[in-house]
Amino acid sequence: MSELRKFNNSFPGYNKNEVNSFVKNVTTEYESMLNNLKARDQEIANLKKELDHYKNLERTLNRALVIAEESSQNIKKSAIEESKLIVEDAKKNASRIINNALLKVDKVEEAANNLRRQVAQYKRRYKNILEEQLDEVEKLDLDN
Repeated sequence: MSELRKFNNSFPGYNKNEVNSFVKNVTTEYESMLNNLKARDQEIANLKKELDHYKNLERTLNRALVIAEESSQNIKKSAIEESKLIVEDAKKNASRIINNALLKVDKVEEAANNLRRQVAQYKRRYKNILEEQLDEVEKLDLDN
C-alpha cells in the first residue's frame, strides 16, 4: 500500500485532482487486494475440498485394510479348521483301511490254515489209499 501522502493546499482546501487521483489509486489497490483475497479464499476452499476428499479416501482405505485383514484372518482360520478336518478324516480313513487290511489278513491266514489242513488230510487219505494198495499187493504175493 502507498505511504501516507500529503496533499498540496489550494483554494478552498486540498487540490481536487490530487485527491481524486489518490482515491483512484487507493481504490485500485484495494480492489486488487480484495481480488487477491478472494482468489486466495477460493484456493483455500479448493484445497479444503481436496483435503476432505483425501481424508475420505484415507478413511475408505483404512476400512478396506481392516476388512482385508479380517478377511485374511477368517480365511486363515477356515484353512486351519479345514486342514484339521482333512487330517482327522485321513486318520479315520487310514484306521478303516488298516482294519480292513487286518481283517483280510485274518481271512487269508484262515484260508491258508484250511488249505494246510486239507493238504494234510489229502496226504493222509492218499497215504492210506497207498497203504491199502500195498496191502492188496502183498496179499496178491501171498496168494500165489
